[in-house]
Amino acid sequence: MTPITEVEGRRVALSNLEKVLYPETGFTKGELLHYYATTATVLLPHLRDRAVSLLRYPDGPDGQQFFTKNVPPGTPDWVTTAEVPRSSADSPARMVVVQDLPSLVWAANLVTEFHTHQWLVRSPEEADRLVFDLDPGPPANVVHCCEVALWLRERLAADGIEAYPKTAGSKGLHLLAAVRGSSSERTSEYAKALAVEAERAMPRLVVHRMTRSLRPGKVFVDWSQNAARKTTATPYTLRARRAPLVSAPVTWEEVAECRSPAQLEFRADDIAPRLQDRGDLLAPLLDPGSAAPLP
Repeated sequence: MTPITEVEGRRVALSNLEKVLYPETGFTKGELLHYYATTATVLLPHLRDRAVSLLRYPDGPDGQQFFTKNVPPGTPDWVTTAEVPRSSADSPARMVVVQDLPSLVWAANLVTEFHTHQWLVRSPEEADRLVFDLDPGPPANVVHCCEVALWLRERLAADGIEAYPKTAGSKGLHLLAAVRGSSSERTSEYAKALAVEAERAMPRLVVHRMTRSLRPGKVFVDWSQNAARKTTATPYTLRARRAPLVSAPVTWEEVAECRSPAQLEFRADDIAPRLQDRGDLLAPLLDPGSAAPLP
């Protein structure tokens, strides 16, 4: 019989709590649910008012993985949903919006990564985030991403934009900044221009095009994540990788001092101590007053 738990007055069905999702560490579905529930205080503000794409991996990282963008069948009626515009040729999609702890626990029970757009459902025409996804092509690694991130930090600062780093939770690094007053199209154009600048400044290290043949040994500065239709891994989400790795906020000091990929690899059980010591390093992104206009 499927266990039922009550979360803030909502009845949530939980399933297969003993199922091992990450064989390398023995991390179970119950532990995944515990992680999301205990991290909710910092995770929910980064999810709230944003439509989510759920990357589901119900049999663990080695099993089938698939994105759920539309509201899944069986979604409780108390889970918030919103119509989300797509291309002009398509009708709007209806997607989940994780607004509270019961919705988070329900979604986590599907075994998911959480991915969000760079805009809020109430104003999809305006981007409120700028994102760079720094993706290393082997033998490059996150250490090389850190070098690129530091360059981008200074370049963004020159335009009055403050960037904040987090690990991708896989092999790269993400930079996020709060912005205002621009469309996703304009934000994408700006991000692409900076990616091109970075390639010119560091031609042996950076590539701004996705072409696979160009990427070995370089860091791909993926500016295209700013497109209105695209989503990026949410801060604090678990990732479907070999171990329960987290897309974890990091300090600029950690980025500058990184000499080994292991230094920027954080698992689920690393997050609570970091939060106790540092709080949410990405909290400034949630302050509307911190958003900067694009030049």
